[in-house]
Amino acid sequence: MSDIVGRLAAALADRYRLDRELGQGGMATVYLAHDLKHDRDVAIKVLRDDVAQTVGAERFLREIRMAARLSHPHILPLFDSGQVGDALYYVMPVVRGESLRDRLDRERMLPVADAVRIASEVAGALEHAHRSGVVHRDIKPDNILLQDGHALVADFGIGKALESVDAETATQTGVSVGTPAYMSPEQASGEAVDGRSDIYSLGCVLYEMLVGEQPFTGPTVMAVIAKRFVQAPADVTALRDGVSRPVANVVAKALARAPMDRYDTAALFVASLTDVASVPGVTTRPAPPAQSLAVMPFVNRSGDADNQFFSDGLSEDLINALTAHAGLHVASRTSAFRFRGSELDIRDIGEQLNVAWVLEGSVRRAGPKLRVTAQLVNAATGFQLWSERYDREMTDVFEIQDEIVGSIVGALVPALLASGAPATTAAVRRPTDNLEAYELYLKGRSFWHQRSPATVRVAIQCFEQAIALDPNYALAYCGLADCYGILRVYGWTRAEDNRDKAAAAVARAMELDPGLAEANFSLAFYTFYFERRWRDAERHFARARELGPRVSLHHLYSALYYAIETSPAEIHRHAQVASDLDPLSPFVQALQSTAYWIVGEFETSERLAAHALELQGDYLLGLWAHGVALTGLGRHAEGIRRLEQSVAMSRAPFFVSILGLALARGGRVAEARQLLAELDERASRGEFIPAFSRLAVHVGLGDMDGVRRELTMAVAEVTPPFSLWVSSGPYLAAFRSDPEVARLLDAWDRGDDPGAAP
Repeated sequence: MSDIVGRLAAALADRYRLDRELGQGGMATVYLAHDLKHDRDVAIKVLRDDVAQTVGAERFLREIRMAARLSHPHILPLFDSGQVGDALYYVMPVVRGESLRDRLDRERMLPVADAVRIASEVAGALEHAHRSGVVHRDIKPDNILLQDGHALVADFGIGKALESVDAETATQTGVSVGTPAYMSPEQASGEAVDGRSDIYSLGCVLYEMLVGEQPFTGPTVMAVIAKRFVQAPADVTALRDGVSRPVANVVAKALARAPMDRYDTAALFVASLTDVASVPGVTTRPAPPAQSLAVMPFVNRSGDADNQFFSDGLSEDLINALTAHAGLHVASRTSAFRFRGSELDIRDIGEQLNVAWVLEGSVRRAGPKLRVTAQLVNAATGFQLWSERYDREMTDVFEIQDEIVGSIVGALVPALLASGAPATTAAVRRPTDNLEAYELYLKGRSFWHQRSPATVRVAIQCFEQAIALDPNYALAYCGLADCYGILRVYGWTRAEDNRDKAAAAVARAMELDPGLAEANFSLAFYTFYFERRWRDAERHFARARELGPRVSLHHLYSALYYAIETSPAEIHRHAQVASDLDPLSPFVQALQSTAYWIVGEFETSERLAAHALELQGDYLLGLWAHGVALTGLGRHAEGIRRLEQSVAMSRAPFFVSILGLALARGGRVAEARQLLAELDERASRGEFIPAFSRLAVHVGLGDMDGVRRELTMAVAEVTPPFSLWVSSGPYLAAFRSDPEVARLLDAWDRGDDPGAAP
């Protein structure tokens, strides 16, 4: 052991025990160590002496602190960092796997599906980092670790620290930022870089995974760098059969010489990379019906972000109006809107949505002027069937919007149905005459769909402001009630905190428009999550389905209801409708997964959750659902890893509790008890910790006294059926042999007073 490592081992002896060297790189040496406090193996990376001196301790530790704030399932976390004498180090988990470089050295080319998935996972990590203001600057196979086949990106923060070193000093010490084979042109020329530089590097990595060689090669480093300024890499489809055109287009765009010609964000890279034919688990669909179409979100060309909600409203009105025609099959809003900003060709979008036609358009508002353009494109050929431009004065925006919707529907429906019958636009219902209230409602729904405590509270503010502008706006009352319901779903608030507000909002919505599908859904939602009469929710769900048969949410929550009622056939019927209506929604897949888990169909649950993650690799609810399903299958180690990823994104009791349950069932009892202690400590500080979350951990531990105590509290808290059963459902049945548990479950099931005599 070298002197510097010996000093490091001695200085850290009270925290880490250094065992052996794991490997060396150009900038650092990695050692296996044992974290004494947490009883776990870790990797300690120690910078080379000359690198440490060049970078400087202050700069290094500052950038590492920033990188340590990143929390994402595909980012290797940083546990610790520091300085011992001249030595700079940071501490990471030990990855039980290999690097992507190791795999490429062994296999040369990867299966296309694997390459696409790994690239998508890395891009998800980059999107999170870029939103946090961190650019990696050295994306390459060596910095992409594979654990259970999934990507973990390492060494965030190092590139930024090294970039601050002046060029002359870096040259003298041999320190460089980035690796020539994967370096963007602007990085190679010493210009300022942003997230698009990382996207270029990832494009190089994806290229290598697909064809077995880097996009630019040469006898010297300078030759490799020079080529990227004067040459375009060969098309991957020419180098390997089996690579689809959409994937090849993504690679080419990511490798564009000028940053402005690449994807603006890593999220757009992922969206464009999604190629249904190459994603495992997604079967090839039959040819789309001739009378099927998708309405893309109309592009806002006004230069004002607030006008996006007007554009979205126009798109939604078109979807609603076209859906009203029984002969048309219209893709759902959620699935169609996934392609906002995507660079995919219309033909690829049509294939993924399984539609024959795509309607796209744009909106431009400038002062009193409004211009809307729309065109209908054949998804198979890319040829236009119809197009139109509307120039109007902004006198009555709603009247103009209705006119444009009516005109587009009137032109499209006869053409698509080939019936010659006139089209009707009765489905275009104006919910309010106040434009500002309408746009606030659209904003509120956008925040509601994000489903976090912060965004739901912003949504509440939007709906309240909309109601203040128009007290007769039924949809705004629906949105308000649904927000209170979401706060109950995840146990973020006590029932009494919002029950009266939710009841008043639902009652007002039904008073204003009892024939509104959304109002009936909100009534069902309220009954399901706030009332003891939760079985009554189904007749309200049924009414919502009758009034809005093509709304996936209505069928999805019906599937959850039937999961509580243990009716597998009804679960499948409604889940299938929801999936058919919204095939590209990770939310739909994850919630379906939960419904099947509740009735013990763990294989189906795992398949659906895995599909949710194929659609969005960093989707919180998808990670959680996949972990729950894997645990149900007895694959505890895999399930725990997924649940740890979800908890890394949110330490809400809802997520922490299921990790505790999984740890206990996986034999890691001490760690489960640590999480239980965390929940108790948070409760002691005044945070609301719902009883169902503590109950889940006691169920995993097999603690009968704890189960009795927390189940009593859960019944008293009017715990919603969904929240109770996703935390303990299939496992809680084993405790029914206890008379008190059986009494409490029966009381909860009936909605009785838990204190009543048996």
